Amino acid sequence: MDNDLFGNPGGRRPAGAAKPTRATPPAKPKNSAGGQRTPGEAGYTAASIEVLEGLEPVRRRPGMYIGGTDAAALHHLFAEVIDNAMDEAVAGHASFIEVEMEDGGWISVTDNGRGMPIDPHPKFPKKSALEVIMTMLHAGGKFDSGAYQTSGGLHGVGVSVVNALSERVEVEVARNQTLYRQAFERGHPASKLETVGKAPNRRGTKVRFKPDEQIFGKGAHFDPARVFRMARSKAYLFGGVEIRWRCSPKLLGPDGKVPAEAEFHFPGGLRDYLAADIGSQDLVVDQVFFGKVEKPGGHGSLEWAIAWLAGEDGFVHSYCNTIPTPDGGTHEAGLRAALLRALKDHAERVGQSKRAAALTSDDVMATCAALISVFIREPEFQGQNKGRLQTAEAARIVESTVRDAFDHWLAAAPSQANKLLDWSIERAEERLRRKAEKDVARKSAVRKLRLPGKLADCTNTSAQGSELFIVEGDSAGGSAKQARDRASQAVLPLRGKILNVASATRDKLAQNQQLSDLVQALGCGTGSHYRGADLRYDKIIIMTDADVDGAHIASLLITFFYRQTPKLIEEGHLYLAVPPLYRLTQGAKSLYARDDAHKEELLKTGFSGRGAIEISRFKGLGEMPMKDLRDTTMDPAKRNLLRVSILDAERAATDEAVERLMGSKPEARFAFIQERAPRAIELVDI
Repeated sequence: MDNDLFGNPGGRRPAGAAKPTRATPPAKPKNSAGGQRTPGEAGYTAASIEVLEGLEPVRRRPGMYIGGTDAAALHHLFAEVIDNAMDEAVAGHASFIEVEMEDGGWISVTDNGRGMPIDPHPKFPKKSALEVIMTMLHAGGKFDSGAYQTSGGLHGVGVSVVNALSERVEVEVARNQTLYRQAFERGHPASKLETVGKAPNRRGTKVRFKPDEQIFGKGAHFDPARVFRMARSKAYLFGGVEIRWRCSPKLLGPDGKVPAEAEFHFPGGLRDYLAADIGSQDLVVDQVFFGKVEKPGGHGSLEWAIAWLAGEDGFVHSYCNTIPTPDGGTHEAGLRAALLRALKDHAERVGQSKRAAALTSDDVMATCAALISVFIREPEFQGQNKGRLQTAEAARIVESTVRDAFDHWLAAAPSQANKLLDWSIERAEERLRRKAEKDVARKSAVRKLRLPGKLADCTNTSAQGSELFIVEGDSAGGSAKQARDRASQAVLPLRGKILNVASATRDKLAQNQQLSDLVQALGCGTGSHYRGADLRYDKIIIMTDADVDGAHIASLLITFFYRQTPKLIEEGHLYLAVPPLYRLTQGAKSLYARDDAHKEELLKTGFSGRGAIEISRFKGLGEMPMKDLRDTTMDPAKRNLLRVSILDAERAATDEAVERLMGSKPEARFAFIQERAPRAIELVDI
């Protein structure tokens, strides 16, 4: 710019001033098309284009081929080599695979299959087929179905990538009773293919390699425990192969978890694998759902093993052509759809379709421990490390096959099927409840604490020493409010019998105002959202009438706490009040009886001297004088409380009793009544 534009607002030159001269800019270079070149363009020429040959791209960008250079990527090298050996076994050409870990970071995989071809390659007559396989990307025998019906290596980059990222690789091939050997260093041949000599009792391929520290860092090494698990899993995935394991004792830790030598052969396949995985964990249903189906013509197969864990989160481990697919894929999607639809079909058959309407595959799979393995021709994976299966046909095959088998499995064991259905529905209801609580928490995040309108709270702001009395109805609530100590005792009246939570759906629970009031008064949440630190009272006391109706209401409330806030019981916060049913008076002396038996006992032993004994029966807490209620039931210095507890040794029996007496199956309660009918007749006769 001219300085005049800044120093002279008018933009004009002063009179007599000489016209400024402008420097002539340098001429811009022209490009080949005759146009002007941009800055930096001159340095970007044909010489800037770098051509990476052979396996150099793998060494420059290992993450593109094995996902990185961390421990997982390092172990992926071993996976690529053992997968090739497994392809030979699955194709029926190998019966065993040997895995050996040596000192110095070496590892070897040997099979007794056909052995890599060693004759000259038709396209590269100066190189053997072995050298082409080891040094050229996208070279292999798995691109068509001639050599392998099903295989894990379809990209033709597996073992060549191992070669590129290894300091040294040694390959031995035994074919036609002759042993051949060739060595490679960082992707390049270190020797010619040599004939070692006769090998009349040997066949197959041995690949021995040591990862390159230039790629994986100094000190990078294989983990014996991880390699051991990877090798053993292959034996589970294909029952027709034996895996032989050897490891240098110098590499083993003192815990003894990894043996120096072992042999694996699991004819039971995934069923054995699942049994080893879950060990002695408790199951929702005793039976394991498993099966194996061969496709017509032998072109592939499908195998699965599934159990539902009672106290643990589930997992799904899937495989395609023995390749682990940790990111899942279409075969897992087919499995999830099959289990959900078959279970919903069962719910419809047993008249539970309404309860099962909200079921999703996540509810069915929440505690499901599942293994699924498919063998298919020409699978499509996402990425070179094959973490996710993308073959669309796999979803259809798995869903139709597993759904039919699961339908038959459910129909053959109806009691187990009903148990699994109830378990899955509970997961669905828990999911919906958490969602509802989250929505409520979001809506009320900026609001002040809202307590139920009928709650008469205590003035003590600390939970320590505070008590909440849960009473039946407004009448009992009025008496309890008069008899209480306002400083430490709160009263919450509930109208009549509350909802039976053992047989109610989550929707009914969420809509029930009485339970909503109770949960708000407690302040600690329910289920998995229970927070003991937020409980607003030290003692929760159920105080109902001393009659059959009162006992029923107390049972319903205990069931609510047992199902919705079991930790509240375990932490010792739940109690039962013991109000009297009778008042016995003789002159100035009054005694209180809990029930008829206690009344008879007091009549015989509680009074002396002459005079009539007046017996008053309380119709309920609402009819009890305030003084009597306070002295007998609410005054900490005079009352009796029964603490509700859960014994760990009897938890299973408690669960069964609650389900039988309070659950959704009336036939269980009817059977209970029938079993005890003779005892009831005896009591009436007495």
